[in-house]
Amino acid sequence: MATRTLLSAIISTFLIVTFDTSADDATSPTDAMENLAFLKDYTVGRVSSYDRTGGNRDGLHDDQIQPGETRVLASLSGPGAITHIWTTNGSREPNHLRKLVLRMYWDDEEQPSVEAPLGDFFGLGHASYYMYASAPFQVGNSNGLNCFWHMPFAKNAKVTLTNDGTMPVRRFFYHIDFRQYAALPENLGRFHAQYRQAFPCASEDNYVVFEAKGRGHYVGCNLSVKVLEEGWWGEGDEMVYIDGETAPRLHGTGTEDYFGGAWCYGRPEPFSYLYFGCPLRGTSTPGGLWNVYRYHIVDPITFKESIRFTIEHGHANDRKDNWASVAYW
Repeated sequence: MATRTLLSAIISTFLIVTFDTSADDATSPTDAMENLAFLKDYTVGRVSSYDRTGGNRDGLHDDQIQPGETRVLASLSGPGAITHIWTTNGSREPNHLRKLVLRMYWDDEEQPSVEAPLGDFFGLGHASYYMYASAPFQVGNSNGLNCFWHMPFAKNAKVTLTNDGTMPVRRFFYHIDFRQYAALPENLGRFHAQYRQAFPCASEDNYVVFEAKGRGHYVGCNLSVKVLEEGWWGEGDEMVYIDGETAPRLHGTGTEDYFGGAWCYGRPEPFSYLYFGCPLRGTSTPGGLWNVYRYHIVDPITFKESIRFTIEHGHANDRKDNWASVAYW
């Protein structure tokens, strides 16, 4: 990805504040099933890449996204909320999941609230495809990327895709499903997601997953690691500083512990669950590729003034592996 596209190189975050009604949003599959019986007041819509001529040449078949081009995928009027994004593509560009950059803007903002490579945003590290299922992200066979985060907006929303590669993007398919409301509650936050990387983690300081000012809820991240040194990469503790505190309010016991595993992910199988997983399990030798995630959907980490979420890269930052992450608040 070109440096200009991710100037800040910071990690994803996103704010979630649910509607104050029992009939709308849910924090678990059980809640969602129970709430289906409540009649809804919103209307639904979709923007997609269907063939406008009435044929079957979907996916921008005759309108490829050229190198350096930014394409507006959706421009929506509010009040409303994006509820589901599905996409796949036929790009022949090597590592295109890192060279296609997704951005989202809410309510006339000039800087995007979402800015991340396409693959990393959907939890796919190292520009690689693999299937997994979590609550907010699910990747199906074959290479179908799904996002279920709830993304509200009051006045308008814009979703764009930038091609930072050297080849045109062939057959880019997408659905962006949304709701339209009569009005939004005043206490509703906005979704944020941004990317951060350190190739390698050379600093003596902790890797900063994200930091933000204001009031919000941290709701999780995914982390991709390329092993550059022999040995286990995940001995670092997470340390979360909230509202200007100089000591971490949350201090963990190890990287794999924070991401829901244990004992250096000793079993060889990858795994994925609703709120945590290790869908890409590599080796502890140079070249090993890993991806892990933890989503705080039923246990968001709240802050009133600021938050700084960090993880040691190895015990006391003694390792220099490649890390990349997307966090959401």
